Amino acid sequence: MQTVAAIHNILRWAVLLFGVLTLINALSGTLKKRVFTESDNKSNLLFMISCDIQLLLGLILLFGNSWMSRMSNLKTDVSVRFFVMEHGFMMILAWILVHVGRVAVKKAGTDAAKHKRMLIYFGLALLLILVSIPWPFRQPGISRQLLPGF
Repeated sequence: MQTVAAIHNILRWAVLLFGVLTLINALSGTLKKRVFTESDNKSNLLFMISCDIQLLLGLILLFGNSWMSRMSNLKTDVSVRFFVMEHGFMMILAWILVHVGRVAVKKAGTDAAKHKRMLIYFGLALLLILVSIPWPFRQPGISRQLLPGF
């Protein structure tokens, strides 16, 4: 499980990178009123794929790592509450926004509408992801290193 946790930790940077890249593309497309390009499509596809892999790894950690057996401590153990409830719920919500956003972008008729939908859906998803990451400055029991120690 430590290997899965390390990969999950490292992959967060890919999710953030592709999320920020998608947001920059959406913002520049909206402000400059430019054509929706293959680069725009690839950035949000890579964002979605990295979120999918991250969700899979997160579910493996959740169900294979004793978190579920510690559910009785949900009210008293801050780490169980954060990782099982808060982190899990917010990340799944972000994952749903990414998938709904991808479909909404594909179905949008104009380039302007595609960029606007990218900005809204992927922007909200990225915001949820940033809030839900167990950054090192968070309280003890929740905080994690920026990169795993091998």
